[in-house]
Order: sequence, then structure tokens, then C-alpha cells
Amino acid sequence: VQLQASGGGSVQAGGSLTLSCAASGLTFRNYVTGWFRQAPGEEREFVARGNWSATYYADSVKGRFTISRDNAKNTGCLQMRSLKLEDSAVYYCAAGVWDTSVAREYSYWGQGTQVTVSS
Repeated sequence: VQLQASGGGSVQAGGSLTLSCAASGLTFRNYVTGWFRQAPGEEREFVARGNWSATYYADSVKGRFTISRDNAKNTGCLQMRSLKLEDSAVYYCAAGVWDTSVAREYSYWGQGTQVTVSS
């Protein structure tokens, strides 16, 4: 099983980025997919998750980020807009069987992709 996250980069505050997560060895539609992020010196925090019928977001990103997935391509996506300085972090995609925002409950993780927001 492998999750490959991509799409990170550097962007100015107010800009947009779209992260992708390609899965191999598992079928995304059978799992809850999540995005988490970790800034230097901070714990990994929940950003967004999607199950079979609903999506959930951290308060800090609600209204700015959108999680989705393309079952046909077996990929997940996190669209980020109106980015803020505090959104800078390494972003991780994850897949698990529990519908939860708790990172340790996810079984599979991507390698992380860096997002840097500058003023």
C-alpha cells in the first residue's frame, strides 16, 4: 500500500494550492480519507476528512479548503484557497477505516508535501 502526496509548494498569502494523493494497493472508495498537517515544533493536526457521504473540516480551514476524491482515478485532493501564513506546514494524506479526526486511527499515510505561505 502506498499513498503519494504531491502538489505542495510556495505561495503568497491569499493564494491557492491543490494537493493530490495517489493511492496504490488500496481502493480509496473503501476508506475514509484524511488530510493532516504538521508545522515545525507542532503536533500533527487534523485538516479535513471525507467518508462515503460527508466531509469534515478543522475550524481553521473551514470555508477555505475542500476535500474530494476521484474514485475512478483512485486519488484524493485537497483544494486550498485564501491561504494564510499559519497554513504553512507539511501536509499528509491518510486513509483508514474509522471515520475520525484522530491521526493515530489512520492506517496508511503518504510521505508529506511541504506548503509554504509567505507574506
